[in-house]
Amino acid sequence: MAWIVAGLEGAVVVGGVSAAGAGLLSIGIPKDSVIKYDVALKADKFLLIVHGTPDAVDKAKDIIAGTRHSSYAVHESPVLV
Repeated sequence: MAWIVAGLEGAVVVGGVSAAGAGLLSIGIPKDSVIKYDVALKADKFLLIVHGTPDAVDKAKDIIAGTRHSSYAVHESPVLV
């Protein structure tokens, strides 16, 4: 959660994207997805972000599969060496 807050603190609102959207952009979420998420948030929808190991993300996908959700996406960030 701290990395999103840090992204929000330094976010510049551009192209009609809210501060939350700008924060998502700053952590590497693709702009087309950010716009979709921003619209959902403005419509009082929830956005769940899972950040972790591939095993943790797979476990989260398994949990989400048992719920009523509209969609989910996995955005992989580049591995820094």
